[in-house]
Amino acid sequence: MIRVLLVHDVCLLRSALAERLAGEPDLEVFHAPWRSAPSRARMLRPDVCAVDLDCSESYGIAPLGELPGSRTGGGSSPLLVLANANRPGPLRRAVEAYACGFVDKEGTPENLIAAIRKVAKGELFVDTSLGFSFLRAAQMPLTKRELSVLSLAAEGASIGDIANSLHLSNGTVRNYMAAITRKTGARNRVDAIRISQGEGWV
Repeated sequence: MIRVLLVHDVCLLRSALAERLAGEPDLEVFHAPWRSAPSRARMLRPDVCAVDLDCSESYGIAPLGELPGSRTGGGSSPLLVLANANRPGPLRRAVEAYACGFVDKEGTPENLIAAIRKVAKGELFVDTSLGFSFLRAAQMPLTKRELSVLSLAAEGASIGDIANSLHLSNGTVRNYMAAITRKTGARNRVDAIRISQGEGWV
């Protein structure tokens, strides 16, 4: 049996997808919202953590680093992410968290099931439909930290909120915003957010 932890913040979708996955004879499925996912993962020790890259909390940034199997989370539960082909920013964060599987959210449940089985065997799975998004992610001019700052700013967080969330000083956040504005060729913070959202970085 492959023990799967499905992480998604939309309860109805999460429950329906978990029920579909549980219909497979070789899958044992558990599910949780992002808020409780890290503790559930540590308790269950799943063979695969299948996670949605959208998060309703933390200003929309999925805390991949808190899960076992990520670069910083420790443990041995490989990450499989459900990604949007039009948003290379979250996809890049998943790559940096050492995700092993990348599934297009526009795909079928059967595709996800195939990905889970492959990742559980220690193999890499990448949806072909995400190929162009990987290219766009590689071309992003922003660093991981700048992307985190920009993502929070795009959700309406103030300088102080960003500083508290990322454990930085207000001055450091302002320096990051200045670098982001310069790298994106924007006129100001609002313009940088507009450009980045248009490119799908945030």
